[in-house]
Amino acid sequence: MKDIQYKKGDATNPIDNGNKVIVHICNDIGAWGKGFVMAISKKWKEPEKKYREWFKSKENFNLGEVQFVQVQEDLWVANLIGQHKINKDENGNAPIRYEAVEKGLVKVADFAHKIKASVHMPRIGCGLAGGKWEMIEPIIEKTISKKDINTTVYDF
Repeated sequence: MKDIQYKKGDATNPIDNGNKVIVHICNDIGAWGKGFVMAISKKWKEPEKKYREWFKSKENFNLGEVQFVQVQEDLWVANLIGQHKINKDENGNAPIRYEAVEKGLVKVADFAHKIKASVHMPRIGCGLAGGKWEMIEPIIEKTISKKDINTTVYDF
C-alpha cells in the first residue's frame, strides 16, 4: 500500500513522471461554476464541455460515475459525481455523498492502474461539497492507495 503524499501546490499542475489523473468532485445536477472546477476551466475547456454534454445526454450521469477527459498527452481529468445537488438537504446534510465518492474512486483506481498513472487531487469533497477529510482520506486509502498507485493531495 502506498501512502498518500501531501504537497503544497496547485492540483491542476500535478508533479510526477508518466501518466497522471486529476480527480475532482462534481455534482449530480449539471452545475459547474464554483470551487476547484474554476481552476480546471481556466486551464482546459474540455472537462467542463464534456461534463455538460454528459449531463445533457443523461447517459449514466449518476452519483458514483466518473468521466475521464484527456487534456494532455499524459494527463486526464476525472469528473467524479460525488455530490448530490449543491446545498444542504432538508435534514441539514452536506451535498457530499461518501458512498458515491468511494464508488467513483474505485473506477479511478482501475483506470489509473490500466494506464499506469499516478493520481492527483485537491482535498476532494471538502470544499463546497461540505465533506470531512477524515472521512475522505480512508476512502482514498481503501480504493487507490491499496492498489499501490501513487497519490498526491495538494493544498493550495
